[in-house]
Amino acid sequence: MKIYTGRGDEGMTDLRDMSRVSKTSARIEAYGTVDEVNSVIGRIRPSGYDDIDEKLSAVQNHLHIIQADFANPDREDADAPHLEEHHVQKLEDWMDAFDDELDPLQSFILPGGSDAGSKLHHARAVCRRAERRAVSLASDEPVNGAAVAYLNRLSDALFVWARVVNKRDGVPEEAPEY
Repeated sequence: MKIYTGRGDEGMTDLRDMSRVSKTSARIEAYGTVDEVNSVIGRIRPSGYDDIDEKLSAVQNHLHIIQADFANPDREDADAPHLEEHHVQKLEDWMDAFDDELDPLQSFILPGGSDAGSKLHHARAVCRRAERRAVSLASDEPVNGAAVAYLNRLSDALFVWARVVNKRDGVPEEAPEY
């Protein structure tokens, strides 16, 4: 199988249903930005913490499902991958499990910290962009609401994991000065 086909040279690409769309379409922007989140998360592992890495590995697989989900304009395609509500619940459960490890948040914090912590903050920011792209897509076309909700929760989870990693690494949180 060749990696290159030349089919995209004119600025068009194929969706799962083999329809062709511009590479600038909201659908391509949405799943392309999810791919970017996935790539940024891939730069974090190994974080130095097995419990975080285990979750990040699962998240990368979930993001791959979202990419496939967004690449399919046919919402009735039962054979296509679809992210489900239980994936969103899993993120919430994971965040709740880390609550005891963290001090209550008293204010906004500046992104940064240890190497892994700052990369998690970066992933959070890219995830927020992916969520905005997904919401934009959803304003024009039917999309899986669970996938959009997952991106919203994932940005929260990445924030929590950044705080956890920074605390474990002994890096204090910094509040912004106004």
